[in-house]
Amino acid sequence: MGALLATRLGRRFTWLVGTLLAVGLALGIGHLVPGRPLIAIGAVGVVLALGVTVADPATIPLIAMPVLLVVHRVGGGTLDLSLSDAALGVATITALFFAPRPFSPPLRNLLWLSGVYQFATLFTVVANPYVSGVIEWFHAWVLVAGALIVGWTVGRSGHARAGLTLFLLAALGLAGLTIAQGALQYAHGNFGAVFVSWPYGMHKNFLGTVLGFAAVIAYTRPLWMGWRKGWALTAFTVLVAALAMTQSRQALVGLAVALLVVALRGDAHRRRSKLIVVLVIPALVVVATTVRDQIATGNIHNSIFQRVTWFQETVTYWRASPWVGHGLRYWYRPGEPGFQPPNAELELLATAGIIGLIAFLALMIGALGILWGVDPAYGTLAVAILLSRLAQAQLDLFWISVQTPIPFVIIGVCLGALALARDRADAGAATRALAGATGADATVAGATGVGDVGAPARAGRGAPVGSGS
Repeated sequence: MGALLATRLGRRFTWLVGTLLAVGLALGIGHLVPGRPLIAIGAVGVVLALGVTVADPATIPLIAMPVLLVVHRVGGGTLDLSLSDAALGVATITALFFAPRPFSPPLRNLLWLSGVYQFATLFTVVANPYVSGVIEWFHAWVLVAGALIVGWTVGRSGHARAGLTLFLLAALGLAGLTIAQGALQYAHGNFGAVFVSWPYGMHKNFLGTVLGFAAVIAYTRPLWMGWRKGWALTAFTVLVAALAMTQSRQALVGLAVALLVVALRGDAHRRRSKLIVVLVIPALVVVATTVRDQIATGNIHNSIFQRVTWFQETVTYWRASPWVGHGLRYWYRPGEPGFQPPNAELELLATAGIIGLIAFLALMIGALGILWGVDPAYGTLAVAILLSRLAQAQLDLFWISVQTPIPFVIIGVCLGALALARDRADAGAATRALAGATGADATVAGATGVGDVGAPARAGRGAPVGSGS
């Protein structure tokens, strides 16, 4: 695509398409301004972003980084989607055209694994043809492959530090809201889980999950991220405090798994204290204690017994169509079980059958294997954040907006930053080799007189000029 746009014909075509789009958007915005000013303002923002994209292809993916945490839903009916989904969709379309090429081998392998998963789940889409299933099939591709390409564009374009910083700042904003509402709640004697209600409602498990992702980034603090230890430690403390207020057990488990991986995996570029291992164990004990206490109550309506009931009903439902399942998002259809299974593997069994589950396991295990083989300076964060998501998904929903794409965006950023670092290292090595070769040639030339401007004069020294000798 880049080579085509670089040709004269490609440039003329780009100018023509750009002019037509500009005219069309101008007319559309002019039509919307009187009746729908907010939509018009959004359209103006898109136009400006597209203009900046011409100068820097990573502009829209970079802008999308903090918006990925916005779960607030917009639109209605068939256009009912979260702002996170909308931002990811726009960033994916942009990245498909402008992402730096070629993709690195690890990224290509991850995209192939995503393609295998999409092919396997196509069986259930064909066997269970309905609109929401088709939409979800494309949605799943954006959540994984699209997120990877968006993250790659940010990292490979040299904006890895800015991208992760924007993400962390947005997460710290959510943490601040959580702590503020928790403080008000505690002041009134309510020490239950914190559900943020302003500026819009946010579930505790959503908050816990995204705060956990941000805490993993702050704790890992790779060198190329450029954050000082003091800043990262402060951010980590705030994020963990807010996560604890949510009382999201699956988020605590996911964070614990990720921190153990980061602390125990060797990294020659960053030495980390193993004290975090001692701190993780009490957190896991607290989670186990709360689970035990809920079981001891015998209340069949609490979250533990409700999950057990859903697990049993999901397995029973899956047995009616074991190989291809009942279709993606079947719980939206009348007459079907009206809940999304709170476990990644059981959800795949019920929606896409054994074929879909095998493809999902291949995607996740294959991704972990690929990322484990990446330079730990870049791969440790990628492995930790994917393992965190998988650990959470054993106790909660997996295929869902915000929580699913964020790990893959971060993975893409890591791989893009690695590819950029290697390109710069190769360019530096080539420059040094060229300089060394030039210096060696000059040394040889000086020793033999070849190429030395003063050599003929020295060679003819002692012979009269013009003597013909």
